Amino acid sequence: MLTLVALADGRAMRFNELRRRLEGVTQKMLTQTLRALEREGLLTRTVYPTVPPRVEYRLTALGEEIAELVLRIAEWSASRTEQLRAARANFDRRAPHPRPLSA
Repeated sequence: MLTLVALADGRAMRFNELRRRLEGVTQKMLTQTLRALEREGLLTRTVYPTVPPRVEYRLTALGEEIAELVLRIAEWSASRTEQLRAARANFDRRAPHPRPLSA
């Protein structure tokens, strides 16, 4: 989902630019994610015949749709932070505490 959001501004991005934007994501994980998104039709991968090779990634129309939904969910969550915290605290107060296992 973070990769979709990183590409949501509509412009093409190269691999290392995406990797910098997605701090903490390994090269392997980003490669796997990009392949999966391409397979699902959510992004396009364009390879340019240059030396060194240049590869760019861009969301498809389908990818833009889902990225918009992800952004809306993030906005909704951010606007309800206090309600979500209160619900968690209320649950934690009511939930039975597990007993420690005896050896």
